[in-house]
Order: sequence, then C-alpha cells, then structure tokens
Amino acid sequence: MTKITTAGLALIALATAAVSAFAHEQHGHSSYSAGEPGNPNKPSRTIEVEMSEMAFKPANIEVKRGEQIRFVIRNVGKEDHEFLLATTAENLKHAETMKKHPHMEHDDPNGVRLAPRTSAEIVWKFTHAGSFEYACLIPDHRDYGMTGRITVK
Repeated sequence: MTKITTAGLALIALATAAVSAFAHEQHGHSSYSAGEPGNPNKPSRTIEVEMSEMAFKPANIEVKRGEQIRFVIRNVGKEDHEFLLATTAENLKHAETMKKHPHMEHDDPNGVRLAPRTSAEIVWKFTHAGSFEYACLIPDHRDYGMTGRITVK
C-alpha cells in the first residue's frame, strides 16, 4: 500500500510540474524583446499607469534606450486586468494561449495581473530601441482596445 501511495504522490507531483512548466513555457523568456528587468536599487524615472475597463492611461509612453523605468501600475477598474510588456506579435501569440487558459498567472518581470483596486510595480530597463506595447491579455480585453504603446528612441 505504501508503494502505491508513494507512486501516486510521485505521479501527482510530475503532473503538477508539467502543468506549471506548460503555463510558464507559454510566456517565459530567456531574454525579453523590450529589454530586461531593471535594478530596483538604482534611480529610475517613475511612470504611473492606470488600468480600467478596456483602457490604459497613459496610452502612449516615450523612453530613451538604456533608460530604466519604475512602472507603478494601478487597477482602478472593476475587474481583473493585466499589464504585459512585449512586442505586439508576442502579445498576440500570448493572447491566443490566454484564451485557452484565461486564469493563467504571470510571474514574469515584464508582466503582472491585478485584482480591482490593487497595485504593483515593475522596474524595467529598455535596452532595445523600437516600438513595444503593454496589453491586457485576459480574453477579449486586448480585442476591445486595452493596449498601450511604448516608443524607445
């Protein structure tokens, strides 16, 4: 009986690890298109971003290449919202995965999911010039226009 219980627990552990790996694999990155996680101990410019029903405020942000930004993200809406920083193509691909797994949690340094009336910070260093976006990838939110644009010069 002990061997069966041990084998059963091992199978449960493996299944749990596989599900976690799948969820993380879908949005994990060995490198990030928009830069890299910033150092919270170094000075940075702070930009406050509000999320509400199907909108970000501000909707457009400009930064300099090499600049580190402390994003203070507040969900002022009435439902959960996300802030996920990537390229448009990456966010579109990830949005498709979110349709299959709408309650997927994000633990990446370039994204956060927030309940109503909560806030979080992301510190990000923009090491690549270009155009990037932040979007809410909860099913249908991006489709209804919940995106913002970051231009790195």
